[in-house]
Amino acid sequence: MIVSMLNIEQFRVGDNLAYLIFKETQAVAIDGVAWQEILVFLEKNKLSLSLIANTHQHFDHTGGNAHLAKATGAKVLTFADLADNKIISLEGEEITVYRTPGHTNDSVCFYTGSALISGDTLFNATIGNCFTGDLKSFYISIKRLMTLPDKTLIFAGHDYVRDSLAFARNLEPNNKDIDKFWNSYDPDCVYSTMADERKINPYLRFNEEPIIKFLQKKKLPHATEWERWQSLMSID
Repeated sequence: MIVSMLNIEQFRVGDNLAYLIFKETQAVAIDGVAWQEILVFLEKNKLSLSLIANTHQHFDHTGGNAHLAKATGAKVLTFADLADNKIISLEGEEITVYRTPGHTNDSVCFYTGSALISGDTLFNATIGNCFTGDLKSFYISIKRLMTLPDKTLIFAGHDYVRDSLAFARNLEPNNKDIDKFWNSYDPDCVYSTMADERKINPYLRFNEEPIIKFLQKKKLPHATEWERWQSLMSID
């Protein structure tokens, strides 16, 4: 898929989604657990892998690092290398690092200017588990991502679309945008736009009337945005 001046290729291993960001001759791997498929793609397209990065350090995202580094000589970036707002240059184009703690303390997203590789922070139609227990940081991270333009493409760390939409339907059974998104879902290229997320993702819709009414019905705190966020995060 071509995204602005950069290309993004998605690779699937089970429900895990790995990525290459590339231009003409150089590439950056993000969460390269599909290392074998990535190596084949690099060779076929005559690309040189310069950097390997991860959205966080869970093994289902980092498991391909050593294989890719050994085969290509690419540098593996650590969390310490990925400062907030750091710019990764790729053949004259920029990839911006956003630190987005919440799922894990070391969670980051990568923004190309038109697409976001969001790891387990923001999925298509849901968000990741808050393994840190730090709901406030997760809330701030999601609020930050919500400032991105509607046309931003969201490439997540897993394909949880079916279950995510089922949960969203439970909260908003009359939301026709949920079915519309499901009808456009393609397991061979899983993504949404930020505009989609604003329409279907409960964790971005905490200020919308249907979500507020749902929380009222469940007798959950809902007077402020922060209360609504905490209430949504408490729902199984």
